[in-house]
Amino acid sequence: MPDAEPVDRLAQRLGFGPRAPALLVQALTHRSWCAENEGAPSNERLEFLGDAVLGMVVAERGFTSYPELPEGALAKVRSDVVNASVLAGIASEVGLGGALLLGKGEDASGGREKASILADALEAVIGAVYIERGWEHVERLVLELLGERIDVAAAGPGAKDFKTRLQELSVHRHGVVPRYEVSGTGPDHARRYSARVSVGGGVLGEGSGHSKKDAEQEAAMVAWRQLVGDQGEREGSKGEGSAAGGSAAGGPAAGGPAAGGPAAGGMGKGADA
Repeated sequence: MPDAEPVDRLAQRLGFGPRAPALLVQALTHRSWCAENEGAPSNERLEFLGDAVLGMVVAERGFTSYPELPEGALAKVRSDVVNASVLAGIASEVGLGGALLLGKGEDASGGREKASILADALEAVIGAVYIERGWEHVERLVLELLGERIDVAAAGPGAKDFKTRLQELSVHRHGVVPRYEVSGTGPDHARRYSARVSVGGGVLGEGSGHSKKDAEQEAAMVAWRQLVGDQGEREGSKGEGSAAGGSAAGGPAAGGPAAGGPAAGGMGKGADA
């Protein structure tokens, strides 16, 4: 069984009350646990249901709140919100990782921070909430968790904040969600917050502000720029290596006939995981 404390905290956060129902425990049960515990049902059926519930809530919010958006734009809003990057970040924020039931190998390999596992489990939890509490409750919960992100997606790609950008880049490149540590100092009327954000165990950015949100945004901006800069440096190094190789082989730098040919234009390609 999962550790009771994180499960109880999650249950209360989701509106279940002080004791988690059996269906919530099933929603937290990864197939790797089932492989080691015969007869335990996994969360995959609940994930299927939760995905449909999430899609419906987000689609309805977009349809009713943004009547000017055409069908294609509404579909883009839904895909920007109901995806592994966003859902894994939400799952991390509500403490879902610590409540998961994972097999020993999956747990040892960092499964509690894997974006795919967190996103799937959140969908399963949404499915469980729908069954246990009904449509009105699950709709309120989804909008509480995702309402701001729906509004950001509806505003267009230029409106994405740095926490969202960092989360998407971190999941795309490393398969994990960023982790934030926030501390506050000073009296209540002049409180100052400091934040650190790490990806895969390494601290990439620090920030400060008069609110936790401001501090996290600044830390996320620093980390995002560092990740983007690292990627640019790697691609630049590859390009320099190719140019050096061309010179040694008697290419353009050596006055060969291939000036402006493939060696000059074959600079690196981007990869899309």
